[in-house]
Amino acid sequence: MSESSTSNRSENRGASQAADDKSGGRSEPTRRGGGGPAGSRGRTTIADGVVEKIAGMAARDVVGVHAMGGGMSRTFGAVRDRVPGGGKSVTRGVKAEVGEVQTALDLEIVIDYGVSIADVARSVRENVVSAVERMTGLEVVEVNIAVSDVKLPDEEDEDEEDQDRPRLQ
Repeated sequence: MSESSTSNRSENRGASQAADDKSGGRSEPTRRGGGGPAGSRGRTTIADGVVEKIAGMAARDVVGVHAMGGGMSRTFGAVRDRVPGGGKSVTRGVKAEVGEVQTALDLEIVIDYGVSIADVARSVRENVVSAVERMTGLEVVEVNIAVSDVKLPDEEDEDEEDQDRPRLQ
C-alpha cells in the first residue's frame, strides 16, 4: 500500500479518537421521536395513530379544507358517528408511516369551492409539518395531499343532513 493511504487512515483514526475523547469515549445514540438520546432513561415510541391525529387536527384547521377523506371513508365515518360512543374520527383521510426519527404522511381532503387548491394544499402542508414536528420531534419528510372532492355551495353537508334527522326511529 502507498504511504499516503496509510497516512490518511491514521489521520482519520486520530480524528475519530479525538471525537471520542470529547464525548468520553461514548458515541451518541440515535434519537427516537421527541425523547432524549435512546437508552438514556428509556425509549420513546410514537404510534402511527398519534401522528395521524395530530396531522388530521392540523389539516382541519386550515381555511378552505371542508372535510377529510374520500367519499367512501366519509360515508363509513357518518355511520360510525351515529353509533353511540363512535365519535368523530380525526384520523379520517390521514395515513402516517412512522420510523425511528422520521415520518411521512398521506392526506385526502375535500376543499371548499372557490378556494385556490394550490394555496390550500401549501397551507395544509405547512400546518401539518409544523404541528407534527413540534409535538413529536420527528422530522416530516413528506406530506402527500390528494384532493378527492370539492364542496359546492349548493350541496348539503352530510353532517347537516344527519342533524336534521331524528337519531331514533
